[in-house]
Amino acid sequence: MTQVNERPDSFKRELLQALPSLRAFAMSLIGNPHNADDLVQDTIMKAWAKQSSFEMGTNMKAWLFTILRNNFYSKMRTRGREIQDTDGLFTERLSVHPEQHGALDLKDFRKALDTLPDDQREAIVLVGASGFSYEEAADICECAVGTIKSRVSRARNSLQVLLKIESESDYGPDAVSISQISSSAVK
Repeated sequence: MTQVNERPDSFKRELLQALPSLRAFAMSLIGNPHNADDLVQDTIMKAWAKQSSFEMGTNMKAWLFTILRNNFYSKMRTRGREIQDTDGLFTERLSVHPEQHGALDLKDFRKALDTLPDDQREAIVLVGASGFSYEEAADICECAVGTIKSRVSRARNSLQVLLKIESESDYGPDAVSISQISSSAVK
């Protein structure tokens, strides 16, 4: 019966003797005194909770170093998936505009594109959407390069009028949508 009462005292004594070595090991892994102390504290808490699984007379220091090392690697794996964002700036940038705006904008664009004369629609699709140079588009359409440039310019101007685009701020969600997205990101 004396052994049962002695176990907690000898476990605690060996645990306390290992603290300087544990801290040095944690510092070698982390390099930051505060984080090293946190790692040692977590290790001691885990060891204390699992003291029944430790066999007295075996190497306590090796057991504690194993717990510390495993705890360190677990935190590193977790940290790789976590991001500190105390001020919320990162989260705010992650907000995305609702998909329906893009779908509606595309629907409006297709409708406006269909109203263009065939030669302008053909020119803007070749140059703007398909990525052909003016020269390549002129070869495809069998006309002069200047003619293609003129058709593309007229098509762009017509699309701006049809889509009521006056400046770059008209692209993307409207002011009402932006205010809704911003206010929900703050909450």
